[in-house]
Amino acid sequence: MKAMIFAAGRGDRMRPLTDTCPKPLLHVGGKPLIVWKIEALARAGLTDIVINHAWLGEQLETALGDGSRFGVRLHWSAEGSALETAGGIAKALPLLTTNPDAGEIFLAVSGDIFCDFDYATLLPRARAMAGAVRPMMHLVMVPNPPFHPRGDFALAGDGLLRLPDQAGDGESLTFGNIGLYDTRLFREIAPGQKVAMTPYYRAAIASGDATGERFDGRWENVGTPAQLAALDTELRAGPGAEPGAPATGTGGGA
Repeated sequence: MKAMIFAAGRGDRMRPLTDTCPKPLLHVGGKPLIVWKIEALARAGLTDIVINHAWLGEQLETALGDGSRFGVRLHWSAEGSALETAGGIAKALPLLTTNPDAGEIFLAVSGDIFCDFDYATLLPRARAMAGAVRPMMHLVMVPNPPFHPRGDFALAGDGLLRLPDQAGDGESLTFGNIGLYDTRLFREIAPGQKVAMTPYYRAAIASGDATGERFDGRWENVGTPAQLAALDTELRAGPGAEPGAPATGTGGGA
């Protein structure tokens, strides 16, 4: 199975740091946010990784190269102008598929979250989704953070996701920006078209084709310079912290 890391966003809330550095290359604990993600995917055996980029994307390619020093193979999907999530996936489909006529499952994760989620736990679910008649998606949900108290979707007792107004017995949770997707979901999007993901989430949930799971481990959406600095300080004080550049630049930790 292949993985995709979303790294095309401008990171406006992280300005001025992101005026000269793409957000995923900002350092915490001695290395860039995106490197933490690459290393976690590698530990799970996910070594074919597609990364999309737009804002300052050449810095990402220069810093990370082909991924060999992390034990992975990095494939780059350059967008020029950010295509949003679904549009970014559609443009990257040739890199995510081995058989364009078949539905293939891939894992997608945001390049700017920090978590201790074990991606290997999703592999059995991915194998089950690969045999589905209709294309499915599976989303990792987290408890609602203070900045998003109402959550995104509800996770019902049967493992299906519900829309907020159809929650029933479901618990409102926030999407953790970690998901499994069938490539068939994005075939009809023209490469280069800017398309948001929200309509695809809502359609899959409405048709009963979206499942979810709750993750209660560490998960942080690193959105502002203050949040980045706090996480950097915490990681440097903890066990296994690595020396390297401060959170305000790319330095040499990549």
